Amino acid sequence: MKDLLFQTLRHEETPRAPWVPFAGVHAGKLKGYTATEMLTDADKAFASLMEVNRLYKPDGQPVIFDLQIEAECLGCDLVWADDCPPSVKTHPLDGSDEEPPETPCDCTIPTAESGRIPYVLDVMKRMKAAVGETTALYGLVCGPFTLASHLRGNNLFTDMFDFEEEVESLFAYCTRVAKRMSELYIDAGMDVIAVVDPLISQISTAHFEQFMTGPYTELFDFIREKGAYSSFFVCGDATRNIAAMCETKPDSISVDENVDLLAAKEISDRYDVVIGGNIPLTSIMLLGNQQDNMKWTVELLDKVQPKKNFILAPGCDMPYDVPVENTIGVAQACLETDNVREMVKNYQAEDIDTSGVVVPDYAHLQKPLVEVFTLDSAQCAACSYMMGAANAAKEAFGDQIDMVEYKFIFKENVARCKKMGVPNLPSMYINGELKYRSIIPTKAELEEAVRAAIEQCKANQ
Repeated sequence: MKDLLFQTLRHEETPRAPWVPFAGVHAGKLKGYTATEMLTDADKAFASLMEVNRLYKPDGQPVIFDLQIEAECLGCDLVWADDCPPSVKTHPLDGSDEEPPETPCDCTIPTAESGRIPYVLDVMKRMKAAVGETTALYGLVCGPFTLASHLRGNNLFTDMFDFEEEVESLFAYCTRVAKRMSELYIDAGMDVIAVVDPLISQISTAHFEQFMTGPYTELFDFIREKGAYSSFFVCGDATRNIAAMCETKPDSISVDENVDLLAAKEISDRYDVVIGGNIPLTSIMLLGNQQDNMKWTVELLDKVQPKKNFILAPGCDMPYDVPVENTIGVAQACLETDNVREMVKNYQAEDIDTSGVVVPDYAHLQKPLVEVFTLDSAQCAACSYMMGAANAAKEAFGDQIDMVEYKFIFKENVARCKKMGVPNLPSMYINGELKYRSIIPTKAELEEAVRAAIEQCKANQ
């Protein structure tokens, strides 16, 4: 249980991999509560998390999975939903992309009384008292890059080229916010501080090393000094940045299904950093059946070598509607691997049927078609900002272009991704050509690509 996770984080060999279900708003589903109820009502959140603990038998579990806690405290308006965490609607530092971003005053750094933080701390303390002796508890902090994006919006991706000093100042401020949040959560009893920064997968290694190496090294040093373990939690295809992430010296990193976990583990093992992941959230956990989940888990556990420095977990925050039996199947496969391996040895998963997918005739389009393939822009931060870039292009070009989002949470879109060979999420295609794969374009880059597509469509007519 808890000790098993700690042994792993100390790089010791263990009899099995520790299991950490990232059940955020999905925890509310177990008790019949909406995501909004789960993320605003301490009693409902506590009851939901206790149900996760009872059903899924975790070695570790997150307490509250909401990357908008800090953003809300700092003036971002949120859009709430029944089946996913809130998303950021307004960006207080938004403005012209021709003007540099401001850095908020340190007097605005959240305190224990800010926003929903009292609710979070209440739930943390109650979970610590209830299961803290047997379960390692994770406090989740919004990472500096994603928090800066919440404050500045999509302009941040242009700012990194045009206003380097101002961006460094903004990141330094967001790092101070993350340190404050980490301290509050450690004081509330959290054993592991997971710094969740989905947008790290959407920047180049050069930009990571320029803007993020210093802040993250400082942040993980701070968490270590406070006596807690740390996790660097990213979403999307962060493959190019795995080594750079490890160089900031977290105790562990966590990746999703966009990353080849075995290849990433070869890198993280060189740095003696634990890696966690990466059960597919939608194709397996949400849309698969119990046997799919059991077989996928057993096969992953059998592949991981050496048998240490690994934490079994979903790739990110579990979707609200993941069937309970699927997660129970994962837990059983982790806890009783030999028995489950025998149970599913002859099971064959159904192939994804792509016969019903109709692909546009890209060569004869009347106007450019921008297709954005996302996990779900309503609940995935990286997907949200990719869609933000596409929406800005649509606003700029209006009826000159068409745009559509394909969310991977629907079976028909899983089939479309397979038929088109979409390599990673989020990805953006223009006229059927992959233009941006797990990297968010600047406004100028995307507008240039759209203008070229407009001219191509005219030439084809």
